[in-house]
Amino acid sequence: MTNPLLADWTTPFGLPPFDLISDDDFAPAVDAALAEARANIAAMTANDDPPDFANTIEALELADATLSRVLGAFYNVAGADSNPAREALQRAFAPKLSAYSSEIAENKDLFARIEALWAARETLDLTDEQHRVLMLTRRGFVRAGAQLEGEAAEKLRAVTSRLSVLGTDFTQNLLADEREWFMPLGPDDMSGLPDFVIATAKAAGAEKEAGGPVVTLSRSLIVPFLQFSERRDLRQKAYEAWAARGANGGETDNRGIAAETLKLRAERAGLLGYDSFADFKLETEMAGTPTAVRELLMRVWEPARAAAEADAALLLKMLHQDGFDGPLEPWDWRFYAERRRKALHDLDEAELKPYLQLDRMIEAAFACAKRLFGLQFQPVDGPTYHPDVRLWEVTRDGSHLAVFMGDYFARGSKRSGAWCSAMRSQQRLDGDVRPIVVNVCNFAKPEDGEPALLSYDDARTLFHEFGHALHQMLSDVTYESISGTSVARDFVELPSQLYEHWLEVPEVLAEFATHAETGEPMPQDLLDRMLAATTYDMGFQTVEYVASALVDLGFHDGPPPADPMQRQAEILEDIGMPHAIRMRHATPHFAHVFAGDGYSSGYYSYMWSEVMDADAFAAFEEAGDPFAPDIAKRLEETVLSSGGSVDAAELYQAFRGRLPGVEALLKGRGLDQAA
Repeated sequence: MTNPLLADWTTPFGLPPFDLISDDDFAPAVDAALAEARANIAAMTANDDPPDFANTIEALELADATLSRVLGAFYNVAGADSNPAREALQRAFAPKLSAYSSEIAENKDLFARIEALWAARETLDLTDEQHRVLMLTRRGFVRAGAQLEGEAAEKLRAVTSRLSVLGTDFTQNLLADEREWFMPLGPDDMSGLPDFVIATAKAAGAEKEAGGPVVTLSRSLIVPFLQFSERRDLRQKAYEAWAARGANGGETDNRGIAAETLKLRAERAGLLGYDSFADFKLETEMAGTPTAVRELLMRVWEPARAAAEADAALLLKMLHQDGFDGPLEPWDWRFYAERRRKALHDLDEAELKPYLQLDRMIEAAFACAKRLFGLQFQPVDGPTYHPDVRLWEVTRDGSHLAVFMGDYFARGSKRSGAWCSAMRSQQRLDGDVRPIVVNVCNFAKPEDGEPALLSYDDARTLFHEFGHALHQMLSDVTYESISGTSVARDFVELPSQLYEHWLEVPEVLAEFATHAETGEPMPQDLLDRMLAATTYDMGFQTVEYVASALVDLGFHDGPPPADPMQRQAEILEDIGMPHAIRMRHATPHFAHVFAGDGYSSGYYSYMWSEVMDADAFAAFEEAGDPFAPDIAKRLEETVLSSGGSVDAAELYQAFRGRLPGVEALLKGRGLDQAA
């Protein structure tokens, strides 16, 4: 029988035929696709015709089309619905795919063709987009080691292969720790928990077949537990388990993996002629240098720490008033911060949640996209990789634009966090290929028959990931290598963080924040109080994020530490980390940095992009209309549709007329008045 991954996909919109695919199909499909890609590369280099853009760059773009299609299906499933077979496949594929990438980078005949085109670029009749693709292709080859010879090339190949294995191991260890731990809750353990937390704990217990409610390490459950539980002992137990992910000893401990990863990254950078891995990684980003990154982070760190220390003093008083001696601890912060928020703003999560229904927030994200960009979303049927996944066709003026997949609920088989990926990216080189875009979240799944309710932070996450999705959906380029989110890492978060601002538009909340039981809109008074509290506890949020970004930078800007945990402690001591706040992502579970190279030396990029998103939304505010048509059109034409076809700084300047300063970010976080 034909492998369904390799057959023509006759499904609606060319979706992967998940209903026909078994785990046994992936390995032979990847092997066949690799063989096809290698044959295509061999045919290119055997071509006696002089190199031109079509027979070299465009042929390279299309060489691994089948492999991209197969892996697009596999890695989406492996991340969102893992099982032992898929984890084994990830481990098997990592060295195979690394070897293929190394073969391409080391192919001297192929690189010679690219170099010939680069040397003759001014005489070639290329479009601006083709010039950009040629430059990026050559740069990618050089940075992958194409100019290395002999022993240096062999070392780089071994380092790259080992790093791919380590990234897979790190991810699977973290998933195992998150999946295995849970804390049963007896009748006496519910003190202070609102109904929505109890319901979530019961649903989690049912999934774990625990015979009763449990707390898991899913952020959508453990955070509200830490906010509301009056049992300080249980808060401590849950928090310490959450903080210990990847550092529990045994087979799933990630500390050794982190140390080896940092050592190999430094070796890789040295082989390529860079002083440090951070210098290598940041060369292609907007920031450019470790110094520029550190300057931004420290500019934000000082006022954020001052705000957090002032808040900590107030929370400590509340702790002592409850009869507890000693310092404020990390498992205390969210509990007392939630109590203080209620006192300051007459606001608590239990009051808000019924108005933040998942389905209504999805509608809100869609409605904003319609008003801004003319997009329409229609539910459709088609094969999916899990029963929780939902599908929509995205159209504009009656024309098909994309397929959008939403996978919103936490489960034991899904890695933590939230992300956007493209199962298929937009491009025009191989026909008018429209994207299949996936948003994955980890919201608490309700009991059967009950509506899914979000926290305000959850709702922001939904809008954030949908901003990434819009970047993919609205992409309008010829070449897949520069499509959608294929941009500088510190620019990629601009569309996502910018889209969060529309959640705070009062008219959006007035329409879509409706009560789960009564259907009534959120009362104006509650709406005003919620919006007034959007910068509440921002010192804490900023400190835990910036600390993580500074540790990431410190790991990679200089010699690799022999003991990353010791280096982490030294960095936190140097910056004066408040006792009651921990890094958002401690090293053993810092998946952004150690599950792959994506955000290594780049976790700062959320803040770099936030400098721009605060300034970008100000363009709508200055126009007096959050849906100003001319501003929205310019945003799409510059930022959202261009992918990586133009330098990121040029794109932003085309939209806003200038590059922004950090002031709008500090003001947006309410830190502009902090000492």
